[in-house]
Amino acid sequence: MPDTLRIALAQINPHEGAIAANAERIRAARAEAAAAGADLLVTPEFSIAGYPPEDLVLKPAFVADCTAAIEALAAETADGGPGLVLGGPWRNGPHLHNALFVADGGKILARRAKHELPNYGVFDDKRVFDPGPAPGPVAFRGVRLGLMICEDWWYPAVCETLAETGAEILLSINGSPFEVDKPTRRVDLAVARVVETGLPFVFLNQVGGQDELVFEGASFALNADRSLALSMPLFAEDLRLTEWRRGADGAWAMLPQPIPHPMPREEQMWRAMMLGLRDYVDKNGFPGVVLGLSGGIDSALSAACAADALGPARVRAVMLPSAYTSRESLEDAEACAKLLGIRYEVIPIGPAVEAFGRMLAPAFGEGDPGIAAENIQSRARGVTLMALSNRFGDMLLTTGNKSEMGVGYATLYGDMCGGYSVLKDVWKTEVFALARWRNGVRPEGALGPAGPVMPERVIAKPPSAELKPNQTDQDTLPPYDVLDSILRGLVEEEQDVDALVAAGHDRATVVRVWRMLDRAEYKRRQAPPGVKLGRRAFGRDRRYPITNGYTALVR
Repeated sequence: MPDTLRIALAQINPHEGAIAANAERIRAARAEAAAAGADLLVTPEFSIAGYPPEDLVLKPAFVADCTAAIEALAAETADGGPGLVLGGPWRNGPHLHNALFVADGGKILARRAKHELPNYGVFDDKRVFDPGPAPGPVAFRGVRLGLMICEDWWYPAVCETLAETGAEILLSINGSPFEVDKPTRRVDLAVARVVETGLPFVFLNQVGGQDELVFEGASFALNADRSLALSMPLFAEDLRLTEWRRGADGAWAMLPQPIPHPMPREEQMWRAMMLGLRDYVDKNGFPGVVLGLSGGIDSALSAACAADALGPARVRAVMLPSAYTSRESLEDAEACAKLLGIRYEVIPIGPAVEAFGRMLAPAFGEGDPGIAAENIQSRARGVTLMALSNRFGDMLLTTGNKSEMGVGYATLYGDMCGGYSVLKDVWKTEVFALARWRNGVRPEGALGPAGPVMPERVIAKPPSAELKPNQTDQDTLPPYDVLDSILRGLVEEEQDVDALVAAGHDRATVVRVWRMLDRAEYKRRQAPPGVKLGRRAFGRDRRYPITNGYTALVR
């Protein structure tokens, strides 16, 4: 019976569906783990293909290719090096499981299927996978490992089953998406599992961006005394060798490693935005991004995040002035571009707006066309930016925030044009907070410049779409602190009007915001993907019917 065990934890960034590339990444991690003297290399949930695989797993060829790659990696363990824990699909007769595979000595020693299948928020595991039975321990080189997959440890039953059937160390492989402050919540939950079972616990997570989701890593280990023995970095790949010792009482404990300081909330959000954008652009093969730089805070913040994520050389900013664009906005956009060191140009939209005006005059007839004329300006900008994207291959980055999308304060086929939105899950009040934070802090991993990334005036001036004279957002919307508070209640808490009024909000304002939120669902359904940061983002997290006659919220 061994008294020591060296487990290497590979917090890696898989490329969804790129099976061969992911296998090579695992192969490289195993070589690194072997050089460090590891007995076992552990990789995250569905590491062979990236999580979540969605409907890819419904293709028999995809499952067969994953299986072949897993079997090839398992065969390589005949070299006497570290064993492997891999994640991927398992076709078990008529059942398809989200599974883990334990390989050693050139063969697969054990398979374990995910028992608890999440079916809430962004998860659809029950749609494509069958649940497996509650797992038992796996014997690996004389140690009984309690291996499980992500959701299995969020509830007590699987951990208790493993403990009752002889597991000595609990270890979960995960594809657990990021939310602000979720790393702390995971540790708190893991403490409960340790208390319930009396066993040490290891959480290994993947890292990287996958469409709307970001996985921040933040893997950790707790010893049986509930002490935090390991905390791996957020938003970065890492391979960490952990050393385990069996005590005189037969219990296992990990030798503690230095614990980094917690990451502040603003940095968590910014690093998630950076990683999500970088992986979306790079994994989809775009050379860079192009965006409209208006002189306002949303586009300035989006440009700063793009520069940090991709480097200034891969960011192209375009000012698209109309007759209503202020001199201040022209100055602020240029100043912002200079601070960031990004490419900048000015393309006036006046000729396009005038051409549309002449073309539509007979159809519009007499009178002020109102918002139709305003939206023509926005759509002229969208057409121009899409033309640049098509011509040069850069992805068009949209710049709207969650507050605007919540109430539909955006133009379809205008400022909503684009392939990705880094601010999609950022409330307007958070936009201001992030702008001030980034002006004072250059986070780790950022490729953009140190120092301020936008003029102070961009943050201080009243937000405006500048589609008519002397326009501000507050002509149409409540103050953003009020708007965001109401929207948080409606979207994240599913509160009704009475509850929000009881919390101190004006009833007429709440009803107005609720109606705007309800009417804008058709716009959000057509919006580009963006980084999920909070507990409930628009898109996969919140699925409302567009055609919806339910009005009980305002009775």
